[in-house]
Amino acid sequence: MKENITPAVRLLLIINVAVFLIQTIFEINIPELFGLRYFEAKEFAAWQILTYMFIHADMMHLLSNMLGLFIFGRWIETVLGSRRFLTFYMVCGMGAGMLNSGILYIEHKMQQNAIEEYAKDANPDTFVQYLETHDAIFYKKYPIDVNNFTKKYDKNESIVLLKERLDAKKNGHLMVGASGAVFGILIAFMLIFPNIEMMMIFFPVPIKAKYLVTLYIIYELFAGFGYAGQSNVAHFAHLAGALIGFLLIRFWKIKKQY
Repeated sequence: MKENITPAVRLLLIINVAVFLIQTIFEINIPELFGLRYFEAKEFAAWQILTYMFIHADMMHLLSNMLGLFIFGRWIETVLGSRRFLTFYMVCGMGAGMLNSGILYIEHKMQQNAIEEYAKDANPDTFVQYLETHDAIFYKKYPIDVNNFTKKYDKNESIVLLKERLDAKKNGHLMVGASGAVFGILIAFMLIFPNIEMMMIFFPVPIKAKYLVTLYIIYELFAGFGYAGQSNVAHFAHLAGALIGFLLIRFWKIKKQY
């Protein structure tokens, strides 16, 4: 690579770091103001689809995304050119946010249907079963409260509680970070430079990009369905960014270079 850092990657790094410094130094809750809310939430605004990707929750979140942008973004910008690379980055990031919101919509719709089914056969056992299936984090976090509630069980009160929990989820979703765009870059790197050998710190054995990125995508898929445990990571947003990156590279007919 001719340049140590390419122009668009430099610009994106500066913006992301600057936003984080402003957030930290001046103690402004930028994520609450500009993070991406679920589109049915009270605080949702259309511009959040753009702003969320320049905001990070903490230093590790920022470093991991900026490291991926710095390492792989330069290669992709060299191939695409700065203007098209910026387009690629923005489309992957914004598309990841929108597709993730679509997945959340499906999840919430399924949960709404589950509440309606629960109401038909409401009792303490089906109440607990519902929480275990559809609100596991809440159930594991407040087992004593759930147990006390079932001892004084009231059908109508339980239905109200479940609906309130669903509304809280809709209004509580907050997504920040450049991960969707960075996953688009990772996929582009795999498609354009599939045979470049890479090594990871915790796995110091050379492995070709096409295998390493594929394994990473498989992990994200399993994690998205909860097989890696419950977390606040938007794994489907990562996958959405990767999918959009794949489609763009194919649509532009960018050829493999190595």
